[in-house]
Amino acid sequence: MDCITRLGVVGCGLMGSGIAEVAALAGLDVRVAEAASDAAEAGRRRVTASLDRGVKRAKLTEEDRDRALAGLSFTHDVGDLADRQFVVEAVAENRAIKIDVIRSLDKVVEDPVAILATNTSSIPIVDLAVATERPGQVIGMHFFNPVPVQRLVEVIPGLTTSADTERRTRAFAERLGKTTVRAADRAGFVVNALLIPYLLGAVRMVESGSARPEDIDQGMELGCAHPMGPLRLLDLIGLDTAQAIAESMYDEYKEPLYASPALLRRMVAAGHLGRKSGRGFYAYGN
Repeated sequence: MDCITRLGVVGCGLMGSGIAEVAALAGLDVRVAEAASDAAEAGRRRVTASLDRGVKRAKLTEEDRDRALAGLSFTHDVGDLADRQFVVEAVAENRAIKIDVIRSLDKVVEDPVAILATNTSSIPIVDLAVATERPGQVIGMHFFNPVPVQRLVEVIPGLTTSADTERRTRAFAERLGKTTVRAADRAGFVVNALLIPYLLGAVRMVESGSARPEDIDQGMELGCAHPMGPLRLLDLIGLDTAQAIAESMYDEYKEPLYASPALLRRMVAAGHLGRKSGRGFYAYGN
């Protein structure tokens, strides 16, 4: 069972499309499920555009791109994932939505030892695992955005996850060219437990008038050698996603440093979500 050749991905937004892309480039048969046919087609265009950029920048050959595209298929019926050996869900960071997806996968995936992985960045793995009849095969597999570029994957076993599932998941991530770190099943895991308070601190500085976004970002980029300042990073992540992560962490720890600042909540309410909406702490073109 270590030779996984058939991968399923649920959701083809920024994260799902990136996971599908790296898996297809690694030679896997990848089937992506989206909620509707138009969303599936949008996902296909997103992956194709990313592969085309790789060719244009000489990161990939045309043969690499064509081989990856040949290994990709898209559907709007989760039942089409029945024959998959490994499935990663990458839907919205919402507990109820993720539980529904994992429960559906548990019913349709036929292989009794198939792994069901969640790309959650903050929701406890055990909450998803106990919604299935195979809790030992549910695990967290947290990729980072943009998936084709970022090398890290956090592997998060829950209380019910078997040692074999963890071993196979780490081997699978490494096959995709990723480096893994093991994280405990605590909201935020390793990276976000450190990152989210930092990002929220930058929002509070803007909120209080202590500094402008561009000065905060330039300070961290030039003063601390960060490749991207915290507010540009928030715009890349999506302010709604960052708020959801923060709220999940606050629910678990009740620590003030995880509480979403009022400015962040107002921006999300206004639809100023960052790059994906065209406006966040900065304005973006089409």
